[in-house]
Amino acid sequence: MNHTKQFIRLSLLTVLFGTVLTACNDFLTTPPQGQIGVAAVQNDPAAAQNLVTGVYNIMWEGSMHGFDYVGMTNIASDDADKGSSPADGANSYGTFDNLNMTPGVGNINNVWSTYFRAIARANQALGLIPQSAADQTTRNQLEGEVRFLRAYFYFKLVRFFGGVPLIENVPPVESINDIALQKRATPEAVYARIITDLRFAVTNLPIKSQTATGKATKAAAMAMLAKVYLYQKNWQQAYNLTDSIIKNQVGTYSLLPNYANIWREVGANSSESIFEVQTGINLACDAAIPIYVVSQGPRAGGKRGWADLGFGFGTPSQSLLDEYEPNDVRKAATIIFINPAPMGTVLWDGYRIPSRDSVENDRYNYKAYHSRTAEKNCGVNDRLPKNLRIMRLGEVLLIHAEAAFALGNSADALTDINKLRVRAGLPAQTTINREQIWHERRVELAMEHDRFFDLVRQESVQPGRAVQAFAAHGKTFIKGKSEVFPIPQTQIQLSGGALTQNPGY
Repeated sequence: MNHTKQFIRLSLLTVLFGTVLTACNDFLTTPPQGQIGVAAVQNDPAAAQNLVTGVYNIMWEGSMHGFDYVGMTNIASDDADKGSSPADGANSYGTFDNLNMTPGVGNINNVWSTYFRAIARANQALGLIPQSAADQTTRNQLEGEVRFLRAYFYFKLVRFFGGVPLIENVPPVESINDIALQKRATPEAVYARIITDLRFAVTNLPIKSQTATGKATKAAAMAMLAKVYLYQKNWQQAYNLTDSIIKNQVGTYSLLPNYANIWREVGANSSESIFEVQTGINLACDAAIPIYVVSQGPRAGGKRGWADLGFGFGTPSQSLLDEYEPNDVRKAATIIFINPAPMGTVLWDGYRIPSRDSVENDRYNYKAYHSRTAEKNCGVNDRLPKNLRIMRLGEVLLIHAEAAFALGNSADALTDINKLRVRAGLPAQTTINREQIWHERRVELAMEHDRFFDLVRQESVQPGRAVQAFAAHGKTFIKGKSEVFPIPQTQIQLSGGALTQNPGY
């Protein structure tokens, strides 16, 4: 069975001006409110909040964080192989696995379109929040939340594609054919917008204890801004921001003692969590990222005869497996190993996967697993409500360590790394270098959708780094091309050629 998808192509009008905006009073339970306009926000203080919730809820969309996203992050990296059966998704996910994707691969267009639709929704909210009947402090907080989300969307886009169109408001209808709106901004201009939005968010967002669970916080904005500065090699700013989170405990954060619990329901919005995509159960059973869990679940093969858990894509690679040191508890928490007969594999909730002769692949992503029996769901496996962890304290420590080392502060870097190693059941290091920090980053954040971008970033710090890592995984990374994905051919055609293609594609 082929699980690749039919692709929806959005017109430029839809990308620039957005679709009909639906919003709700919270993440899960309130029905859609329809389109919200100026009159609504001027007369109803809750209307602006509904607009903001509508921006959060677009993060459920499949092409933002679902199956397409898995392909363009984990599968494209050296953390994972395509998985599934050899022919399944060969012309789409297989191209990510081999780094030979083309502008016509529909998954890429899906991701581009979804992120720009999210930006359009954010711009609509930002255009209306200043006119809200809410008080100024509330308006500033709502604007901070939306700016944080818009920065997140653009940070994903600039890492996927390089320079992209920079659309910062809802343009007048008469400007729909304005070529300036369709042209790509430079990566530097996109990053400048991201930084401006995140700085506003840092100033205006509350700490974790003073806002509702799942909303953007001051620490979330600080951590995301630190990550952006890490990509720009602005070590001092990355250090300062993460140092503040670590030492001042903004909103009170701490590492979870049990690493494996981070990705289980018990670990959702935990003391380690800084920002997550919120999911849950509502009447429509759609408050979840579609097929995120199922696309990566263990798949039947060989003898079959069992009700499998998914499509089997994004299987942890041998390269990743080889990275772990002996006794690192993170390995067993990250990778489902399919054991031989007679026992097979028993998961943490007691579910038994048959032995290898009944399963398609050797390994699967444990961090993507959601129990059908021990964790909540509403009976629709394609919409299992697993929160996606976007930023956590473990990554803040890694950013702090790398920035500290670059600034010559090895003592802080060593302290950060050893906090993670002790939790992982490993002996503390006595000295530290960049390779050790990058090793720790890989095994701590394995299968968390950042490895591809990390290698590209590390290549800019240490030339040859990405080329060697991908070669060890059997992939060819072409410098000057493979750092980014192709601009979707559909979008180039819709722009009348105003959008230009990335080099090598």
